[in-house]
Amino acid sequence: MKLALESAVFLRRYKRFLADVKLKDGSEMTVHCPNSGSMKTLLNPGVKCQIIKSPNPNRKYPYTLTTLNLPKKGRALVDTQLPNQLVYEAILAGDVPELGAFSKIKREVPYGVENKSRIDILLTQEDGSLCYIEIKNCTMLSDTHKTRADFPDSVTTRGQKHLRELGLLAHKGIRAVQFFLVSRTDCNSCGIADYIDKAYADELRNAMSLGVEVIAYNCSFTPKNIKCKSPIPFVF
Repeated sequence: MKLALESAVFLRRYKRFLADVKLKDGSEMTVHCPNSGSMKTLLNPGVKCQIIKSPNPNRKYPYTLTTLNLPKKGRALVDTQLPNQLVYEAILAGDVPELGAFSKIKREVPYGVENKSRIDILLTQEDGSLCYIEIKNCTMLSDTHKTRADFPDSVTTRGQKHLRELGLLAHKGIRAVQFFLVSRTDCNSCGIADYIDKAYADELRNAMSLGVEVIAYNCSFTPKNIKCKSPIPFVF
């Protein structure tokens, strides 16, 4: 994914969806922060960050906080609107072999009980069967493992619901996948933060027992490009 990123310095995050940054000329600016999580282990004032200007001229805050540099080395993707597109592009490019045999691909398709949920990606496989894929952006450094990213970084009742929906599909013999995109470059594995949301961990265990598959991939970053890159171990 190519992005017209501009450099700045991260100062603070507040009111959940706002952040202040310092521009190259020394001035400060408030930007939109599209992340509903706690962003635990990411909010380090003074680190470099990358922002992008919205094409919408009517937005109150024209710029969006997209990535944050990590204190020691590397970057993390904090715009939670982008992971779905990154995984979508990777599947289309054939870079996710576990999900490679498909004839159709759709995004944001209603499903579940009374169609009140939307699956991130729906694949029609070559044999005509369906594969439902839910994607989660994973950016929190684990409390217990220095090179592992854990999900979630705050209690997520919505995530729990998604797992129940996937479990119902898998129980019916329909392929269902929970895809974790680890989008911080200092982690080489993915885990679950049961110390933050035990209910989510329990729902995942149950979903897996019903046949839900778990796939984890990492990301690569260049100054103007972010890519869903390679499979990494999922530890649970």
